[in-house]
Amino acid sequence: MEKRTSKIRGVIYDCDGVLFDSLEANRWFYSSFCAALGREPLTEEELGYAHSHTVHEAIHHIFRNAPDKERQALERFSRMDPEESAARLKLEPNIIPALQALKARGIRLAISTSRTTNMGYILKKFGLEPFFELVVTTRDVQNPKPHPESIEKILQNFSLEEEEVLLVGDSEIDRKTALAAGVGFIAYKNREIPACAHMDDHLAILNFV
Repeated sequence: MEKRTSKIRGVIYDCDGVLFDSLEANRWFYSSFCAALGREPLTEEELGYAHSHTVHEAIHHIFRNAPDKERQALERFSRMDPEESAARLKLEPNIIPALQALKARGIRLAISTSRTTNMGYILKKFGLEPFFELVVTTRDVQNPKPHPESIEKILQNFSLEEEEVLLVGDSEIDRKTALAAGVGFIAYKNREIPACAHMDDHLAILNFV
């Protein structure tokens, strides 16, 4: 990791692919729209896009050639039980002990996610609520990632400077968000994107704070 001039006092986590192994949950989620609306099966490209974008952006992309089906998909989404997709999520290994250790060191913890409606539900379901002081979803900002607004909101709330904070993410969108906000970026389980550091185990975060 590159040398940073200030002590790290805050860590911001992305959700999908970082806190949770959610790829198969997202595959089921968006495939259900395709099946229900009579569209061809979800492609790997579409799944990759959906995995790192907001649900509205993902649905728009998947049904980009069928505006009426896009509208129906959004209506279907508004009626869905959050447990349907949450039941398919899996906590990433060692995230709980990593968060416990960070809290013990006095590190401020937050989430910046492209998710919208069910963050509170899944945090409670998986016992993550006590660890995070602030959760910023796309409903809390005017401009979703990679715009820096969500990170700036967290910095302001915590009264921290950019150089005191790390963002842990797994996608190019996360990297661009960190770059735009001026915070350090750690890439989780993705060594194909440039980052201050790469890690494959959540406990490795303790080497950087």
